[in-house]
Amino acid sequence: MSDSINSLCQQFGLDPLKVALSSVGELYNLPEQQLLNFKFSIIKDAFEFHYQNNAFYRQSCDEKGVTPDSVTQADHLLNIPVMPIHLFKAQDNYKLLSKSLNDVELEMRSTGTSGIPSVSRRCKDTVDNAVLGIYAMYREFLHISKGAGLYLCPSTEEIPEMGMIKALNMLAGLLDTHRFMVKNEQMIPEDAQAQLDEWAGKFDRHIIGPPFLINRFIRFLKATNTKLKLDKNSYVVTLGGWKRFSGEMLSRAEFNQECIEYLGVEPKNIRDIYALVESNVVAIDDEKGVKHVSPFIHFSVRDPKQLDKEVPLGTTGQLAILDPLSRSTPGFILTEDLVRLLPKEEGDHRSGQRMQYVMRLPESKEFGCCAVNLDKRLDDLEAEQTQAESCPIVS
Repeated sequence: MSDSINSLCQQFGLDPLKVALSSVGELYNLPEQQLLNFKFSIIKDAFEFHYQNNAFYRQSCDEKGVTPDSVTQADHLLNIPVMPIHLFKAQDNYKLLSKSLNDVELEMRSTGTSGIPSVSRRCKDTVDNAVLGIYAMYREFLHISKGAGLYLCPSTEEIPEMGMIKALNMLAGLLDTHRFMVKNEQMIPEDAQAQLDEWAGKFDRHIIGPPFLINRFIRFLKATNTKLKLDKNSYVVTLGGWKRFSGEMLSRAEFNQECIEYLGVEPKNIRDIYALVESNVVAIDDEKGVKHVSPFIHFSVRDPKQLDKEVPLGTTGQLAILDPLSRSTPGFILTEDLVRLLPKEEGDHRSGQRMQYVMRLPESKEFGCCAVNLDKRLDDLEAEQTQAESCPIVS
């Protein structure tokens, strides 16, 4: 399969990677070994590019004795050196670039609990690949092409560099209309409810945002004893960490049940997305709540104590991502996330990898995504407002 596609691409001057990005459904329909072989071919091509164009990365490869010539089959994907994700937070993170700073088109950031931003730079080729890949995954798993989106998060106008918001905002291009309900670091739940009421009977109404903000809206509905009934085709789409700034872990099972009870959505339409600002991967829930990894990106789940060893299917390990979409920086990243790769369930027609997020590494200095600071700020403002309302005026 990979040889035939590559030969056709060469014949017509096509980019094999872009062909793959526009063929998500077809890739998921391939037999497992053929899909793995195709992923290997585009990952190997990316590895050769970064090895030749990135002195910092090439030195790391040479120290490990790994060159493009030594990576000849899919079993060798484990040997491709991966960069610790904390390097994106380093002051000299420009050394990660495989292209000139002048080629950088987009710079995105993610600030977790440490307050030190992780900086991810993308050139034109990387932006092209990411846009094609993300939209293809949205269409494969969400099938959204119309409706109204209630965004329980700030707009990209307020926070243009936040990767999470950028990715969620891409969904807006598939909708008829949308509204961002967090403005000046404040969300007024009454306004969110009023907006949903205004769209009733006109559009399928989708609710989009990080889990903790949707959870805030549901808390308001519970407190006012209000149960909404969204539309048959309405989705609740979440992206972002499930751990709050306080350390509290939101329960996915409880969250889903409350979405069903207070938002009136179908269980199969509650979809969570796993993504990282440093990578172009998106893993999206199917109708059964199982996350499917982008079929052009490879997940390697390692033993945290022996990072050159992979753990068996179904075993928790440390996630390494092999992302061939990135041309500005090597897309070969060792994350601080603990995940499991899951076996294919009976009746599931898609090939490829399935993943379950478990938690951050216990020793990780970060425990959330870029949303955690917003979570804390909203809590602080809420506490200040409550205190101001309860304090008597004294002369």
